[in-house]
Amino acid sequence: MPPKTPEDPEQNPYDLLEISQEATEAEIRTAYRTRSLKVHPDRNRNDPNAAQKFHALTTASTLLLDPLRRLALDAQLRLQAAKKQRFASYDNKRKAMVSELEEREKEFKKARMAKEQERTARESENTRIREEGRRMREQREKELELQELERQCARTKPGSNGTAEEEPLAPPPPSDLDTTIRIKYALSSYPALSTASALTAYLRQYGEIDEGTVVMSQKAKKSKKSKGLVDGEVIVTALVPFNQLGAAFAVVSSAESLKERGIDVAWAGGSEPPILGWLRERGELAGPAANRAQPLPTKPTSEGTTFGSFPSSFPAFDEVVPPPLPPATKAGIDYESLTLLRMREAERARLEKEILEAEAAEGG
Repeated sequence: MPPKTPEDPEQNPYDLLEISQEATEAEIRTAYRTRSLKVHPDRNRNDPNAAQKFHALTTASTLLLDPLRRLALDAQLRLQAAKKQRFASYDNKRKAMVSELEEREKEFKKARMAKEQERTARESENTRIREEGRRMREQREKELELQELERQCARTKPGSNGTAEEEPLAPPPPSDLDTTIRIKYALSSYPALSTASALTAYLRQYGEIDEGTVVMSQKAKKSKKSKGLVDGEVIVTALVPFNQLGAAFAVVSSAESLKERGIDVAWAGGSEPPILGWLRERGELAGPAANRAQPLPTKPTSEGTTFGSFPSSFPAFDEVVPPPLPPATKAGIDYESLTLLRMREAERARLEKEILEAEAAEGG
């Protein structure tokens, strides 16, 4: 089988116009007119390739009428002729080798072009996906703005006098720590408050407290230089649950003044209960302020519940009177009292565990 000759990359413009490489500009124009009339689409309606042939003739004529581009074309054609002449002088073995190399180069160029086309298509797809994501994000933002506007419109209802009445906000769910405060002080500064009963008796000035659920822990202060315990102050930490939110809020409101006297008061949960924020939104509660002098007036809500008043003043902890001893417990106890006692013991165990975990976190 004879070896293949090198394949021309494109069709020769001189061959399309049927002229020689030495043709003048006038000869090129004449040849173009003659050939274009033969292949014009209007005269060859039955030929589906007529428009393509006419376009090829126009491109060839335009190229040859440009002196600089024609010069480059002539140089390329001379190189191709020299290459064919060299190829003809090769023996069969060398011709086969050249043909194989050219075939490999052709396949490589084809693969590279396919890879470039694939990369371009992938970039186009990524661009389309990004644009689609941006459009969906903008649409989602518009929908959220519209929903927020609808909610704001839904919160306002026309009143009887023509004004807008805001819809009441839903109260937050209750928590076990809503009425529990955390008190921390040095036992050497307040030795009379060394027991849970003494602390409970004193804090009853603010409101009712269930003494059985008060948790108190005494722990020696750790040295900053050593991890072991040293002889020094004993820190008392207590969790005191009040029966009413107003009493707990009254104690926390005086936290700044109490801190000046060595007593730290804070909410047991670490932050203000959400119900206080809900009360402020309704106008039932002012912002927290130290040393509040005026009590909060009792005001019934729409659900019929009533908020207790705050104490008009805060007592000084340095004038503590030891509480009287509790009365002796009756021998007889009914089932309801026994159940309440077990519930208090369980709550006390839970609060003790929270204090120990908090002290371990502070010590670490």
